[in-house]
Amino acid sequence: MAQPQKPIGIYYEHPEWFKPLFAELDRRGLPYEKIDAAHHLFDPSETESRYSLVVNRMSSSAYLRGHGQGIFHTAGFATHLERIGTRIINGSVATSIETNKARQLSLFASLGLKYPKSFVVNHASRVPDAARQLQFPIVVKVNIGGSGAGIIRFDTIEGVQAAVEAGQIDLGIDQTAVVQEYVTPRGGNIHRVETLDGKFLYAMKVFTTGESFNLCPAEICQIPEEQSAEFCLTEAPKKGIQVEAFTPPAEVIEAVERIVAAAKIDVGGIEYLIDDRTGDVLFYDVNALSNFVADAVNVVGFDPYARFVDYLESQLPGVAATAVATEVQPETATV
Repeated sequence: MAQPQKPIGIYYEHPEWFKPLFAELDRRGLPYEKIDAAHHLFDPSETESRYSLVVNRMSSSAYLRGHGQGIFHTAGFATHLERIGTRIINGSVATSIETNKARQLSLFASLGLKYPKSFVVNHASRVPDAARQLQFPIVVKVNIGGSGAGIIRFDTIEGVQAAVEAGQIDLGIDQTAVVQEYVTPRGGNIHRVETLDGKFLYAMKVFTTGESFNLCPAEICQIPEEQSAEFCLTEAPKKGIQVEAFTPPAEVIEAVERIVAAAKIDVGGIEYLIDDRTGDVLFYDVNALSNFVADAVNVVGFDPYARFVDYLESQLPGVAATAVATEVQPETATV
């Protein structure tokens, strides 16, 4: 008698972002279990997971909702799952890149890709030293951010020094920050490229005034049921934010796919802009938490959650094993 299929574990923290994912899993009748990443425990001595597959949807902005402990806990949980042989979507390497802007910059450098000139500091007293080596305006970004949180812009070195002396610069939950040149984006927009299974899925231009750094795509185009404390459509005219779908140049898509391959990101978004001064493509953010743009069918022309669940089904143990066997069959037959 066949053993019942283990459920897919959906490890997540945000209460709203993944409703479309759950709806698609329900529609297909796939067994799954919601795992509360903010209040979680696991047994390091276990040798087998109760899940057929674990989907890591932990958010770097969780600390804004009082769940910062989940960010650090996730690193250990992902490592544990990998040790016992459980497939995890966006595993320990992806998590380590998602939650560390300094690592992201190092990754860009290792791939020969350009990014805004930056320094990494671990104490507020070093922010002015970094700022003096940059062209103003600058931004100070906490190392673990998410949804544009923890970003402060300065137009003068005097402003930086005054903020430091007043104790107004918070380096975030890991006390590390990136001090970076603020680059004016050509056309007044940044670009976000979403990927799935290491390949280009779709891209958006996000138009912003530069006054807000909250560019979470799931909150840009949605029509909310009720007013949220975070960004929602009713605030869009005030914040000057709009999005449109587009296809990046081939060389940008190739660079994005190299980034997600190196970061071992199964599903995720990469953000870049065009420097208005030089025309250079500058990468600046790796986001392994792809909650996709809201109202995607109207914005990008298809439902990315349907494709995401297609991918999850292909990664289930029995399906993945069958796919591998099918791939190697022609070669083994000729031996």
